[in-house]
Amino acid sequence: MSDTASLHQRQIDYWNGEGASHWVERQAQTDAMLQPVTAALLTRASAMPGNHVLDVGCGCGDTTLRLAEAVGPAGRVTGIDISAPMLAVAADRLRGFPQAGTLLADAAAQPLPAADLIVSRFGVMFFGDPKAAFANLRRALRPGGRIVFACWRRFDENVWARLALMAAYGHVPRLPRMDPRDPGPFAFADPGHVGEILDAAGFTGAAVDPVDLAIAPLAGGTLAETATQLLEIGPASRAVAGQPPETVAAVARDIEKALEPYQGVDGIKLPAAIWIVEARA
Repeated sequence: MSDTASLHQRQIDYWNGEGASHWVERQAQTDAMLQPVTAALLTRASAMPGNHVLDVGCGCGDTTLRLAEAVGPAGRVTGIDISAPMLAVAADRLRGFPQAGTLLADAAAQPLPAADLIVSRFGVMFFGDPKAAFANLRRALRPGGRIVFACWRRFDENVWARLALMAAYGHVPRLPRMDPRDPGPFAFADPGHVGEILDAAGFTGAAVDPVDLAIAPLAGGTLAETATQLLEIGPASRAVAGQPPETVAAVARDIEKALEPYQGVDGIKLPAAIWIVEARA
């Protein structure tokens, strides 16, 4: 198996195993955490009544549900994911929307339904061969159709991820260094890299626009509860995996201390930095 194919297969395995478990168990909390991202993404996407939309990497269906509301009964939304456990949750949430459906498929390679619009919230940074994957997505778009997606900017700009991991590194070994462009949450941090992928895939008029946000890792959560959430959903979860309970508890205490400056009257909110990317077929 080539390195590219191996990277891609590891992502498929992860999102049908450990990754899916994390998201399914914390679907409501994660949807709430990402609400500012979702709002920015869907505002830019501007799905219209009657549109046919693909939601790539739809996960547990939060964005699919909102897109179904936007396109109305005359439209069609298909939530696509490689994760069977997450897609099962999405299908259950979409039961009241006959204009919405789900598709268990590898959007990087398999033929996809024709669409006017492709939307993705953090679902496109995990392709083993992103140029080939985006070319496959472009083939699904009708002439003039758009792709609009959200991806994270640099790790060091995203306090929600960095704070917990730096606390963990006071107690556990550092994670192996990855190539910045390997599949993962921050694979599209470089806007030049994103533009190269879209150009190579045949898209035109690419715009990669920065958006700064404040996100609540756990709405209404205490310092201790928020620390636990960050240990479950972010890169710190990989750093403490397999560590003894006393080590994990020490990391959690240090995360609580690091969170204190971000606690305000409306709860704990951490800076987050994303790109909203748009291009045309």
